[in-house]
Amino acid sequence: MHSEINQQYPIAAIATPVGEGGIAVIRISGKDSIKKVNKAFHGKDLSKQESHTVHFGKIVDRKELPVDEVLVTLFHLPRSYTGEETVEISCHGGVLVTQKVLETILELGVRSAVAGEFTQRAFLNGKLDLDQAEAVADLIHAKSLKAVDAAHQQLEGRLGEHVKKFRQQIIDATAMVELELDFIEEDVEFANKEQLQKLLEDVDSEISSLLETYETGRLVKDGVKTVLIGRPNAGKSTLLNTLVGSDRAIVTDIAGTTRDTIDVDCNFDGLLFKLIDTAGLRETEDIVEAEGVKRSQKAFEQADLVIYLKDLSHAFSDEERTEIAEFQKRAGESPFILIGTKADIEADQEWRIEFDLKISATEGEQIDELKKLLKDRALENKHYDASSLLVTSTRHRDALQKAQEQVRAALQSLAQGMTGDFLSIDLRAALNELGTITGEITNEHILDSIFSRFCIGK
Repeated sequence: MHSEINQQYPIAAIATPVGEGGIAVIRISGKDSIKKVNKAFHGKDLSKQESHTVHFGKIVDRKELPVDEVLVTLFHLPRSYTGEETVEISCHGGVLVTQKVLETILELGVRSAVAGEFTQRAFLNGKLDLDQAEAVADLIHAKSLKAVDAAHQQLEGRLGEHVKKFRQQIIDATAMVELELDFIEEDVEFANKEQLQKLLEDVDSEISSLLETYETGRLVKDGVKTVLIGRPNAGKSTLLNTLVGSDRAIVTDIAGTTRDTIDVDCNFDGLLFKLIDTAGLRETEDIVEAEGVKRSQKAFEQADLVIYLKDLSHAFSDEERTEIAEFQKRAGESPFILIGTKADIEADQEWRIEFDLKISATEGEQIDELKKLLKDRALENKHYDASSLLVTSTRHRDALQKAQEQVRAALQSLAQGMTGDFLSIDLRAALNELGTITGEITNEHILDSIFSRFCIGK
C-alpha cells in the first residue's frame, strides 16, 4: 500500500456510513481528481472553479444517463485534508444510489481507496504528524466524551509538541557530544558535562510525567472494565439492567440463571464503563454453570474495577465474609467496591462490615450515587481533568519507555566517565524511539499496522 500511496494515484471511497440517509459523501483525492470528476459532471466546468467552492449538478454515466443530482465541493492542492487535489461529492443517501455514483467515478480511471489511505496520504504529505493521524482513528472510534476530548488533544498536536521538544533537547546534546569526537585529538571540550547531565535528567523526568498518564489514558480511551461479582441471586443482572436502562440480562429468582459473562457498554458522566455481569460464585456440579463460574474468575482477574454485590435480605455467613476478604485482597491495585443490594428488603441485623453503598436496583435507590462512586473510584489516585494531556496509545507508551531507557543509559555512561561515542549511541537510539511517535522515524510496517485500523473512506 505504501508504494501506491507515494504515486499519488487518484483514489475514491464512500466517506459516510453506508445505509439509508439524507446525504452520502464520496471522497476523491489525488492527481487530476477534479479533471476526472468533471468528465461525469453536468453543470459548471469544474476545472475553471476556485478551491473551496460548492457546485450543483448531475453525475452521469458513460451513456450520459443521469445517476444522481449532487453537490460537488472542490479542494485545490495543498489546501485539502490529504494535501492533494480533492473532490467531495454529496449525493442522496442510500446503498444503491451511493454505490452507483462511486462506480461511475471509478470507471474514470480512479482506484478504490484502502482502509485509512486518505489519512495516510495526509501524513505522507506533511498535513499531519503520525500521532495526529492515529488520533483521527481514536476520534472516530471514541465511545465516550472523555475519549473524544483525549483524541482532540492529540489531534491538536499537544503530544507531538512534547515529543518534539524532547527530541530537540537530545539533538542539541548529541551535536555537542559528536562535535567533541571530531576534535578528540585536539582535546577540545564542547559539551559541559554538568549541563548535559541536567538536560538529560530533565528529559527523563518529563518522559516519566507523560508515562504516568498512560493508565488514565487507557481507561479513558478503552473504557473501565467493571466486573459485577457475588453469590447467585445477589442482584448482579438486575443492577446491570438498571445501569444500562434495558433488559440486557435475564433476571429470575432461580439461582444460577446467569451462566456466562455478559458485556455491556455504558457511559457515566462522559466516561465509558464496560460492565461485565458474571455467573454467581458457588460450587456446582452443573457443567455449564461451572464453566460460567470459571469465566467469572477470569473476568475478575482482568478487571479495572470490581463490584462485589451482597444480598442484604440474607444474613452473612462466615464463608461469605471470608470470600469477600479474599476477593478484596486478590483485587490488588484494582479498586474494590462492596455494594449491598435489595436495600428495600434489608434484613434487620448488625452487619459488622462497612459497605461502600447500599442500593435497591428494582426501586432505583442510590443508583445515581452509585454511578458517581464508580467514576470516582475508577479515577482515584489519577490526576485528570479536561485539560490533562494523556498518553492513550500502547505504541506511544512503549516508544516513550524505550526512549527513557536510552536516556538513562546515557546518564549512566556520563556518570561513569565514558567517552562520547558511547553517549552518542544511547542518545541516537533515544532519538529514533521518540521519532517513531510523530513519524519522523518510521517504516512501511509501522504505517500499515496503524492505518489498517482505519475505516475505508478516512
